[in-house]
Amino acid sequence: MRISLMCETFLPDVNGVTTTLCRLLEYLQHRGHEVLLIAPHDAPSTYAGAQIIPLNGMPLPMYPEVKLTPPQPGLSAHLRRFRPDLLHLVGPAVAGVMVPFVAQNLNLPLVGSYHTDFGAYSRHYGLGFFQAGVNRWLRWIHNRCRVTLCPSTHTIKTLRQSGFRRLRLWGRGVDTEQFHPRYRSSAWREAIGCQPGESLLLYVGRVAAEKRVDLLPDALRGLDKVRLVVVGDGPFRSELERRADGLPIHFTGYLKGQELATAYASADAFVFPSDTDTFGQVIQEAMASGLPVVGARSGGTLDLVRDHQTGYLFAPGVASDLRVRLRSLIANPEQRHAMGQAGRAAAEQRSWPHVLDELLDHYATVSRQRWAA
Repeated sequence: MRISLMCETFLPDVNGVTTTLCRLLEYLQHRGHEVLLIAPHDAPSTYAGAQIIPLNGMPLPMYPEVKLTPPQPGLSAHLRRFRPDLLHLVGPAVAGVMVPFVAQNLNLPLVGSYHTDFGAYSRHYGLGFFQAGVNRWLRWIHNRCRVTLCPSTHTIKTLRQSGFRRLRLWGRGVDTEQFHPRYRSSAWREAIGCQPGESLLLYVGRVAAEKRVDLLPDALRGLDKVRLVVVGDGPFRSELERRADGLPIHFTGYLKGQELATAYASADAFVFPSDTDTFGQVIQEAMASGLPVVGARSGGTLDLVRDHQTGYLFAPGVASDLRVRLRSLIANPEQRHAMGQAGRAAAEQRSWPHVLDELLDHYATVSRQRWAA
């Protein structure tokens, strides 16, 4: 197939959408498909054999990994030259508004995938009055797609209640070789200040208000012999560091590759306080690394964490309940180990090839509908 994808976040940004896109481009090249990617202007010129067409734009204020990319000339010409069988709109924010018209003019079937709940994010930046308008905007774009692929059953349920149509489930994969318990390192634990007898908790992700990282210092207070490592960066980091003053919390900034794999495997449990994530790729990476997960009973976490089997779920936004779950996990090393093993087994069932085969099935269905119409 000849496949064109359009996104508003890509390398060098580090996030779940970028991870998914990189895996997809590598997979499509391996399977012999031809790919054109339309991405923000600071992206590389090629990736995994795909030509990348740059879009001009500026960072979205509340989520700088996504670029504000207003309608601009040349998109139709690039697509006309490439002659794709379909166009996949990955996590539309602003540029997505022009794509349905372009696709219609070129008689291209349009596939959408929903990655980020921008409406929910607006609440955490004092812009809650925008939430209804943002949801209407995204609904208008997605309802012009032949299908919208959603990362979790919770996302499908929420979007359906909001009037989104033609929704299908498409999860995300995890590299169980890159993320593996064998990378556990005592030296790494010592390097970040972990003392003998301490339990090491880990958070990986954007350090931002919508991730509810504000809960972490309060949850940590009152826990004995516990240290937290925060891997990532973002607009809330300085405030979180202020709130964490005097607490055993270590900040590493962003980690990649083997450093990230070592951080996961060297921890004892993973904590994910976000109640806005549509999936939670870092949860899968933690599970593949053999970690039990304590996550908010919300969003994509519900599809990934089996309560009392691969971890614990806590009441969203309630630091005291998060503390209770962490204390229970820390107090029982045998249970913690069993949950980590169960999480690893679950992650092994979500390989990237399996998940991307599902996406190709969706592509094939949409392509057949094009010629049958």
